[in-house]
Amino acid sequence: MSLRRLPKFNAPGVAILIAALFVFAGIAYMLIRLPNADKPGGYREYAYSRHESPDGVAIHLLKTSPNNIKLERINANVTDTAFFGVNGGFFYEGALLSIAVHNGVPVNTASGYGSGDENAKYARGTLVWDAAAERFSVQTVRSAADIKVKDRHRYWAQGGISLDLSPGPAHSWRWKTDAERMPFPDDRRLRTAAVYDDRGRLLLIVSENAATASQFRQAIIDYDEQDREAALLGGIFLDGDGSSQLRSAEAVLPGDRRSVVQMIRLLR
Repeated sequence: MSLRRLPKFNAPGVAILIAALFVFAGIAYMLIRLPNADKPGGYREYAYSRHESPDGVAIHLLKTSPNNIKLERINANVTDTAFFGVNGGFFYEGALLSIAVHNGVPVNTASGYGSGDENAKYARGTLVWDAAAERFSVQTVRSAADIKVKDRHRYWAQGGISLDLSPGPAHSWRWKTDAERMPFPDDRRLRTAAVYDDRGRLLLIVSENAATASQFRQAIIDYDEQDREAALLGGIFLDGDGSSQLRSAEAVLPGDRRSVVQMIRLLR
């Protein structure tokens, strides 16, 4: 009887194969362990939190980099889009009544009424991210042409109503909102805001339940006092009531399901 010759054992080849398997397994494990890797649409560059104030106003917050933001025309409910983010400024039918400009270009139409290149009727608080200077500011302007930035091709500006978070008498912050003709500040309504902190991050905030402007502002201050990670410096009220909308992996707030013209969306 003859024995069939067994193939030679190729030790270097097997070692290479085993090493490749270990590398593949390691990469797969790292991908599985990526923070927020399970969030739809590839959104990873934000942090979500929910806070409830002592008087029962619940707010949802999306914290991100200002470079992770795009002002987007949607003509839809925020929760019906593929984007994460919150509603933008005031509008009427298809016209934007608040500034919404990205890198010098109005987000709704090229120019003219409703394009997003002006705060209609009044000079109002406008949140400006100057990417060239790496600086936030709230500028009270009527037109996008009056916004002061280092490079007019590298900034975004979102109009609303000034939201002063600095300590001091209650009438000081309210004086600004009254001067800018804030709609229904004393009614209990859903509210939206965009504020920034002393580490240069943006917080997009939507209330879960109805509140006056004062109650909503106080809920933001309560969150800031408990967070202790960074100090909130200021920002703007955005459109509210049924227009207050938020979409993220963690929460979906559709307002009254109305369509809005524009949103502040996350890119990643």
